[in-house]
Amino acid sequence: MQDEYRTVARAGTHETEVNRSRFLCALAPAATEREAQDFVAAIRKEHADATHNCWAYVVGADASVQKASDDGEPGGTAGVPMLQMLLRREMRYVVAVVTRYYGGVKLGAGGLIRAYGGAVGEALDALGTVTRRRFRLATVTVDHQRAGKVQNDLRATGRDVRDVRYGEAVTIEIGLPDADVDTFRAWLADATAGTASLALGGEAYGDA
Repeated sequence: MQDEYRTVARAGTHETEVNRSRFLCALAPAATEREAQDFVAAIRKEHADATHNCWAYVVGADASVQKASDDGEPGGTAGVPMLQMLLRREMRYVVAVVTRYYGGVKLGAGGLIRAYGGAVGEALDALGTVTRRRFRLATVTVDHQRAGKVQNDLRATGRDVRDVRYGEAVTIEIGLPDADVDTFRAWLADATAGTASLALGGEAYGDA
Protein backbone atom coordinates (compact mmCIF):
# COMPACT_ATOMS: atom_id res chain seq x y z
CA MET A 1 0.00 0.00 0.00
CA GLN A 2 1.05 3.58 -0.65
CA ASP A 3 2.05 5.45 2.53
CA GLU A 4 -0.12 8.41 1.58
CA TYR A 5 -2.15 9.97 -1.21
CA ARG A 6 -3.86 13.27 -2.02
CA THR A 7 -7.50 13.80 -2.87
CA VAL A 8 -9.95 16.67 -3.26
CA ALA A 9 -11.01 18.18 0.08
CA ARG A 10 -14.73 18.28 -0.76
CA ALA A 11 -17.18 17.99 -3.62
CA GLY A 12 -17.90 21.21 -5.46
CA THR A 13 -18.01 23.06 -8.79
CA HIS A 14 -15.83 25.80 -10.21
CA GLU A 15 -16.68 27.75 -13.39
CA THR A 16 -14.34 29.30 -15.95
CA GLU A 17 -14.99 31.00 -19.28
CA VAL A 18 -12.84 30.66 -22.41
CA ASN A 19 -13.80 32.58 -25.56
CA ARG A 20 -17.44 32.76 -24.49
CA SER A 21 -17.66 29.00 -23.77
CA ARG A 22 -18.57 28.17 -20.16
CA PHE A 23 -16.60 25.36 -18.53
CA LEU A 24 -18.02 24.03 -15.25
CA CYS A 25 -15.69 21.60 -13.47
CA ALA A 26 -17.43 19.41 -10.88
CA LEU A 27 -15.05 17.53 -8.57
CA ALA A 28 -15.78 14.92 -5.92
CA PRO A 29 -13.97 12.29 -3.84
CA ALA A 30 -14.72 8.76 -5.10
CA ALA A 31 -13.84 5.72 -2.98
CA THR A 32 -14.69 3.26 -5.78
CA GLU A 33 -15.06 3.22 -9.55
CA ARG A 34 -18.83 2.79 -9.06
CA GLU A 35 -18.95 6.02 -7.01
CA ALA A 36 -17.05 7.82 -9.77
CA GLN A 37 -19.41 6.52 -12.46
CA ASP A 38 -22.48 7.46 -10.40
CA PHE A 39 -21.13 11.00 -9.99
CA VAL A 40 -20.54 11.29 -13.75
CA ALA A 41 -24.09 10.07 -14.42
CA ALA A 42 -25.55 12.60 -11.95
CA ILE A 43 -23.71 15.53 -13.55
CA ARG A 44 -24.69 14.41 -17.06
CA LYS A 45 -28.32 14.32 -15.93
CA GLU A 46 -28.05 17.73 -14.26
CA HIS A 47 -26.50 19.28 -17.39
CA ALA A 48 -28.32 17.25 -20.06
CA ASP A 49 -28.61 20.41 -22.18
CA ALA A 50 -24.82 21.03 -22.23
CA THR A 51 -22.74 20.70 -25.39
CA HIS A 52 -20.37 18.21 -23.70
CA ASN A 53 -19.92 16.52 -20.32
CA CYS A 54 -16.33 15.24 -20.39
CA TRP A 55 -14.94 13.30 -17.46
CA ALA A 56 -11.91 11.65 -15.89
CA TYR A 57 -11.30 9.75 -12.68
CA VAL A 58 -8.47 8.14 -10.74
CA VAL A 59 -9.24 5.42 -8.19
CA GLY A 60 -6.72 3.62 -5.98
CA ALA A 61 -3.91 5.00 -3.84
CA ASP A 62 -1.53 3.72 -6.55
CA ALA A 63 -3.75 5.14 -9.34
CA SER A 64 -4.60 1.61 -10.49
CA VAL A 65 -7.83 2.76 -12.19
CA GLN A 66 -7.58 5.67 -14.66
CA LYS A 67 -10.38 6.44 -17.12
CA ALA A 68 -11.45 9.40 -19.21
CA SER A 69 -13.98 10.41 -21.87
CA ASP A 70 -14.01 13.23 -24.46
CA ASP A 71 -17.83 13.00 -24.78
CA GLY A 72 -17.87 14.13 -28.41
CA GLU A 73 -14.96 16.59 -28.34
CA PRO A 74 -12.12 15.77 -30.80
CA GLY A 75 -10.17 12.70 -29.56
CA GLY A 76 -7.65 13.44 -26.82
CA THR A 77 -8.63 17.11 -26.33
CA ALA A 78 -10.79 16.84 -23.20
CA GLY A 79 -10.79 13.67 -21.06
CA VAL A 80 -7.07 12.97 -21.43
CA PRO A 81 -5.89 16.48 -20.44
CA MET A 82 -8.30 16.33 -17.48
CA LEU A 83 -6.83 12.98 -16.42
CA GLN A 84 -3.28 14.28 -16.93
CA MET A 85 -4.02 17.25 -14.67
CA LEU A 86 -5.32 14.94 -11.91
CA LEU A 87 -2.20 12.77 -12.21
CA ARG A 88 0.16 15.76 -12.38
CA ARG A 89 -1.34 16.99 -9.11
CA GLU A 90 -0.94 13.43 -7.71
CA MET A 91 -4.67 13.18 -7.04
CA ARG A 92 -6.26 9.84 -6.11
CA TYR A 93 -9.81 8.64 -5.38
CA VAL A 94 -11.20 11.61 -7.30
CA VAL A 95 -13.60 12.21 -10.19
CA ALA A 96 -13.84 15.30 -12.40
CA VAL A 97 -16.59 16.23 -14.87
CA VAL A 98 -16.14 19.30 -17.05
CA THR A 99 -19.42 20.51 -18.54
CA ARG A 100 -19.07 22.78 -21.58
CA TYR A 101 -21.67 25.19 -22.83
CA TYR A 102 -20.47 26.23 -26.30
CA GLY A 103 -20.17 29.98 -26.76
CA GLY A 104 -19.89 30.18 -30.56
CA VAL A 105 -16.10 30.42 -30.89
CA LYS A 106 -14.12 27.30 -31.86
CA LEU A 107 -11.07 26.82 -29.67
CA GLY A 108 -9.02 24.39 -31.78
CA ALA A 109 -7.30 21.30 -30.40
CA GLY A 110 -4.67 23.21 -28.41
CA GLY A 111 -7.29 25.57 -26.98
CA LEU A 112 -9.51 22.68 -25.92
CA ILE A 113 -6.63 20.86 -24.22
CA ARG A 114 -5.70 24.00 -22.29
CA ALA A 115 -9.34 24.76 -21.40
CA TYR A 116 -10.24 21.29 -20.11
CA GLY A 117 -6.98 20.70 -18.26
CA GLY A 118 -7.07 24.24 -16.91
CA ALA A 119 -10.66 23.89 -15.68
CA VAL A 120 -9.62 20.89 -13.54
CA GLY A 121 -6.51 22.66 -12.22
CA GLU A 122 -8.48 25.77 -11.26
CA ALA A 123 -11.19 23.69 -9.58
CA LEU A 124 -8.55 21.83 -7.51
CA ASP A 125 -7.10 25.18 -6.42
CA ALA A 126 -10.56 26.52 -5.53
CA LEU A 127 -11.81 23.45 -3.63
CA GLY A 128 -8.50 22.48 -2.00
CA THR A 129 -6.85 19.11 -1.48
CA VAL A 130 -6.13 16.90 1.55
CA THR A 131 -3.44 14.30 2.20
CA ARG A 132 -4.51 10.95 3.60
CA ARG A 133 -1.89 8.81 5.32
CA ARG A 134 -1.83 5.06 5.80
CA PHE A 135 -2.26 3.82 9.35
CA ARG A 136 -2.85 0.62 11.28
CA LEU A 137 -6.20 0.08 12.99
CA ALA A 138 -5.64 -0.88 16.63
CA THR A 139 -7.96 -1.67 19.52
CA VAL A 140 -7.12 -0.80 23.12
CA THR A 141 -9.04 -2.73 25.78
CA VAL A 142 -8.91 -1.14 29.22
CA ASP A 143 -10.92 -1.29 32.47
CA HIS A 144 -13.54 1.37 33.20
CA GLN A 145 -11.46 2.88 36.01
CA ARG A 146 -8.61 3.84 33.66
CA ALA A 147 -10.58 4.37 30.44
CA GLY A 148 -11.31 8.08 30.94
CA LYS A 149 -7.67 9.00 31.53
CA VAL A 150 -6.50 6.85 28.59
CA GLN A 151 -9.01 8.55 26.26
CA ASN A 152 -7.98 12.01 27.45
CA ASP A 153 -4.29 11.19 27.03
CA LEU A 154 -4.89 9.79 23.53
CA ARG A 155 -6.72 12.92 22.41
CA ALA A 156 -4.22 15.23 24.12
CA THR A 157 -1.37 13.64 22.15
CA GLY A 158 -3.29 13.96 18.86
CA ARG A 159 -4.07 10.26 18.45
CA ASP A 160 -6.86 9.37 16.03
CA VAL A 161 -9.62 7.99 18.30
CA ARG A 162 -12.10 6.41 15.90
CA ASP A 163 -14.56 4.63 18.16
CA VAL A 164 -15.21 3.92 21.86
CA ARG A 165 -17.41 1.04 23.06
CA TYR A 166 -18.46 0.27 26.64
CA GLY A 167 -19.03 -3.30 27.80
CA GLU A 168 -17.43 -5.36 30.57
CA ALA A 169 -14.33 -3.40 29.63
CA VAL A 170 -13.89 -0.31 27.43
CA THR A 171 -12.57 -0.80 23.90
CA ILE A 172 -11.05 2.20 22.14
CA GLU A 173 -10.36 1.95 18.41
CA ILE A 174 -7.51 4.14 17.20
CA GLY A 175 -5.36 4.67 14.12
CA LEU A 176 -1.59 4.31 14.48
CA PRO A 177 1.22 4.84 11.97
CA ASP A 178 3.11 1.53 11.70
CA ALA A 179 6.29 3.21 12.91
CA ASP A 180 4.59 4.21 16.20
CA VAL A 181 3.24 0.78 17.21
CA ASP A 182 6.13 -0.26 19.48
CA THR A 183 6.37 3.15 21.16
CA PHE A 184 2.62 3.22 21.70
CA ARG A 185 2.58 -0.29 23.15
CA ALA A 186 5.23 0.75 25.71
CA TRP A 187 3.34 3.96 26.56
CA LEU A 188 0.07 2.05 27.05
CA ALA A 189 1.69 -0.48 29.38
CA ASP A 190 3.20 2.34 31.41
CA ALA A 191 -0.01 4.43 31.50
CA THR A 192 -2.22 1.53 32.66
CA ALA A 193 0.27 -0.39 34.82
CA GLY A 194 0.18 -3.19 32.27
CA THR A 195 -3.58 -3.77 32.60
CA ALA A 196 -4.61 -2.68 29.09
CA SER A 197 -4.24 -4.79 25.95
CA LEU A 198 -3.50 -3.73 22.39
CA ALA A 199 -4.77 -5.68 19.35
CA LEU A 200 -3.63 -4.71 15.85
CA GLY A 201 -6.09 -4.85 12.96
CA GLY A 202 -5.96 -4.05 9.27
CA GLU A 203 -4.74 -0.97 7.44
CA ALA A 204 -6.70 2.08 6.32
CA TYR A 205 -6.16 5.71 5.35
CA GLY A 206 -6.94 8.81 7.37
CA ASP A 207 -6.33 12.57 7.24
CA ALA A 208 -2.67 13.41 7.67
